[in-house]
Amino acid sequence: MRGINLYGELHRFIPAIASWQGVAVAEIPVHHEARKFGKSKYGISRTLRVVLDLLTVRFLLSYGTRPMQIFGLMGLISFGSGLLIGLYLTWIKLAYGAAIADRPLLLMSILLIVLGAQFVSMGLLGELIVRTYYETQSKPIYVVREEINT
Repeated sequence: MRGINLYGELHRFIPAIASWQGVAVAEIPVHHEARKFGKSKYGISRTLRVVLDLLTVRFLLSYGTRPMQIFGLMGLISFGSGLLIGLYLTWIKLAYGAAIADRPLLLMSILLIVLGAQFVSMGLLGELIVRTYYETQSKPIYVVREEINT
């Protein structure tokens, strides 16, 4: 088995990363001795870094090889919401002749449509980067544990 790449403080999540790479993970009970000297440097200040690393691991395990699924979904939701708001405002303008230019909802509609397009673009760029990464290094996207010839 090749090494596991750990960045930042990802060592806390070795079991999750190892199981993602196809390794069977087991727990062995150990007896820890009480600290004899010094004081722990682990405090509440490190919690934010742990949360950010947890989000990184969660993203890599779920969407690391398929970024379009997360960014595309967010983009479609954003774009669709903006489009619905825009259609509502268009209906208000055409049916009632109301002024819509001074409404914050118009700006929100435009913002959501642009944001949706950006998310979809980010997903496409992510797909290109992932594909380039795996193809240039001849890395498999998945690992086959065992081949069974029938």
